[in-house]
Amino acid sequence: MDTIRLLPDVVANQIAAGEVIQRPSSCLKELVENSIDASATRIQIILRDSGRTLLQVIDNGKGMSEMDARLAFERHATSKIAQASDLFQIHTLGFRGEALPSICAVAQVELQTRRAQDEVGIRLEIDGSQLVLQEPVSCTQGTNIRVKNLFYNVPVRRKFLKSDQTEMRNVVNEFLRIALAYPNVQFTLVHQDEIIYDLPTGSEKQRIESLFQKSQRNLFSRQLLEIQCDTELVSIRGFVAKPESANKQPQQYFFVNGRYMRHPYFHKAIMTAYQGMVSGEDVPSYFIYMEVDPQTIDVNIHPTKTEIKFENEQPIFQILMASVREALGKFNISPALDFDAIGKIEMPVPTKQTISQTVDAPVTTRVNDYNPFKAHSFQIDSTPWQPLYESAAQLVRHNQPEPESFLFESQGEITKCYQYASRYILCSSREGLMVIDQHRAHIRILYNLYYRQMERAASSSQRLLFPEVWDVDEVDMDLVNHLLYDLRQLGFELEQLDKRAFTIIGIPPQMQAAAAIPTLAQMVLDVKETDTNIREESRKKMALRLAIQTAIPYGKVLSEDEMHHLVEQLLSGDMNRITPDGKTIITIFEQDEIEKRF
Repeated sequence: MDTIRLLPDVVANQIAAGEVIQRPSSCLKELVENSIDASATRIQIILRDSGRTLLQVIDNGKGMSEMDARLAFERHATSKIAQASDLFQIHTLGFRGEALPSICAVAQVELQTRRAQDEVGIRLEIDGSQLVLQEPVSCTQGTNIRVKNLFYNVPVRRKFLKSDQTEMRNVVNEFLRIALAYPNVQFTLVHQDEIIYDLPTGSEKQRIESLFQKSQRNLFSRQLLEIQCDTELVSIRGFVAKPESANKQPQQYFFVNGRYMRHPYFHKAIMTAYQGMVSGEDVPSYFIYMEVDPQTIDVNIHPTKTEIKFENEQPIFQILMASVREALGKFNISPALDFDAIGKIEMPVPTKQTISQTVDAPVTTRVNDYNPFKAHSFQIDSTPWQPLYESAAQLVRHNQPEPESFLFESQGEITKCYQYASRYILCSSREGLMVIDQHRAHIRILYNLYYRQMERAASSSQRLLFPEVWDVDEVDMDLVNHLLYDLRQLGFELEQLDKRAFTIIGIPPQMQAAAAIPTLAQMVLDVKETDTNIREESRKKMALRLAIQTAIPYGKVLSEDEMHHLVEQLLSGDMNRITPDGKTIITIFEQDEIEKRF
């Protein structure tokens, strides 16, 4: 008996729908893109129950004839592709003819549409790919489509939808991407009869301000710097935020030819341009609009079309990085450093006793009531961080050969330490004045700890009282599963919730719960950017990302014991002059150099 047979159209359509329509936000994206392709200048979106019960899109576009309206729900029916070569000349958003048939395969759909030249329009009702009703109707020009009871005939898919709050957040994220790309279109978003967004037409900057002004106490647009660059390969315009406005929840958007995209490589170009201007885990916002020849990109490599392959990635990387640097430099974002004026600290006034001493070796005296930082009003964070080093000390010293650190041997005993500008640690050595970047020093110490944890499977973890749900992009699931073992060695306890999510039940002891999901997401991105499958390189990237996240920040006021302990840990380890990503940790001003100043 033969075992291979053709699937019924209904089943085939439901399977295909799973690739295109994953949740209400996917449905919204496809319908609104169709409206934009129909030259609509006004689009209204109406939702109930975050799109589960109702997702309605009303536009004033060209509308469709009776025949076009009927054919639009057939698979691979499209007005934009006639032959294979047209795939490399794409100027529209929808082109594969999969959206409407995928939607009607898993929902109940009602369509009303009319062209300007027609006296009456057409009304269709489709239930699970089956045409129920087709009749003429009196309606305005454009298209009005209602999608009701999404996944009503696929209970398993409906079961895996998240909470209304989560699904609505996904809907809003998708809405923002489209609204930012098309500021010349008026958008309205209504949920449960409440207007969430009512966006008039305007410039790109006006659209940005309309969308994000409410969530920023300061004027968001004042923090934006304009970039503009036209070359034969690419035209780039948009806005990047001033470094001082960087934060842990930035707004970051890339668009190419009017289409939103995710592109880690181009993100890296922007971050490289900001190098040295933002500190810690703060990240700048940006809104980048690119125009390229459609023949030089491939938008058909992913069902959602958010991943785009560029023919000229490397030169565009350089052009983008240079454009951002030019914008930052043009507005004097990098201030000139005046070492004679910035962060002055009071130094102890020598007494007769200290002057008369013979200095054969570094000797210090303690003035009990002296505070070198009393001119400043620092608020000391009482959160204890010194215990973070205890496990590091044990791990570094356990079965560890003597460190090959010429610096440690030449400096001898560490003397009294001072903190400067809540950023640097100053202490004397036999070579001169040693200045240590406290944040980078802690990164190096923790990196060594985390990397050895993964090698030796010596992990520790703190359980979360309220577990977090980490939604993972479908394209990244295989990579996350590949990294699970090393993530557990770092202290992350993860349980797979479904095909696209993990429950975080435990995190490294040094980490705050709120930082878990952003750190995991950034780890995945870092590993993707390594361009290698070598496990050692992946481990280095993950260890570095976690070290950056958990290291003591700039601005943290340290006690003398904390500074002393930090310096000891740094100098007892290897590679103590630079961070794992090549940034300087220690600078020494030699005695001769200091004396020349006087």
